Amino acid sequence: MLDDIAWRNIDLNLLVTFSYLYRYRSVSIAAEKNFVSQSAMSHSLSRLRVLLDDPLFIRKGYKMEPTEHAHHIAPTLHQLLNSIAKDLLTKTDFDPSQYSGVCRIGLTDYAEFIFAPALYDEIMTHAPEAQISFINVNRSNYVSLVEQEKLDIVIGSMPVLDDDFESQYLYTEKHVCLADKQALKLDGALTLEAFSEIEQALVSPDGSLATQVDKKLAEHGLSRRVTVASRNFLTIRSLLKARRLIAIVPEKMAQSDGFDDQLTIFNPPVSVADFDIAVLWHNSRSSEDKNIWLRTLVERVVAG
Repeated sequence: MLDDIAWRNIDLNLLVTFSYLYRYRSVSIAAEKNFVSQSAMSHSLSRLRVLLDDPLFIRKGYKMEPTEHAHHIAPTLHQLLNSIAKDLLTKTDFDPSQYSGVCRIGLTDYAEFIFAPALYDEIMTHAPEAQISFINVNRSNYVSLVEQEKLDIVIGSMPVLDDDFESQYLYTEKHVCLADKQALKLDGALTLEAFSEIEQALVSPDGSLATQVDKKLAEHGLSRRVTVASRNFLTIRSLLKARRLIAIVPEKMAQSDGFDDQLTIFNPPVSVADFDIAVLWHNSRSSEDKNIWLRTLVERVVAG
């Protein structure tokens, strides 16, 4: 039905005209209260009569008395104008303690594993009626998933930022080596040569079996054998136990609590580039109170 109406021919200001006339029953008083001339109010009444196909107000003495149809539509029209004034034109401050909607947060595998529990605790502390939806994203799909899943924010490492997004730096992560020290059976320190001789496992977001580490080793005339890759850090960590395997992983992943696998952290014998973690959001949400609150909360949890 909405599409059947020729909205371009309708001036919604006429509804305001009706409201003033119905309240004051006088063209001159209605014009004064609406800050328009009496002739402009009379012209609007003429247009309103044509629009609603009814006289609406009939002069009786000094008053403009509403018709039966005017009395019939008045409650609906006043409710509509009140709703516009309250719900559309009046902006209420966002109150986390009263929020009962969903916080939709996109995270890379790394960010979800490290930060989801702390984010959950912090959000529920300040917004106990809220629900939280963690959505897995990566560098190649976060733009489309923000639209599809209506994500409020995204947390992760996105080196190339889409033009429609803004970001806030959180911290810089570095890499370490993780392995079962007993299974490695090293004679001494983890040298570059020893490292290259150990079979390797990769946490690989795109399934690749090669990284910049291979180029670094080649500069020293060395190479390594990568035997397994997975997008999931937990899979790689479980593979490292009791196997002569080593993996280069983000430091916070390696240091995570809750594991009894007694894996050992080593300093990489080859330089591995650090990476930045940031919170991202679509620029259309930049001024939303809820979004600003979430970004501040994330900065407190992640960067803090």
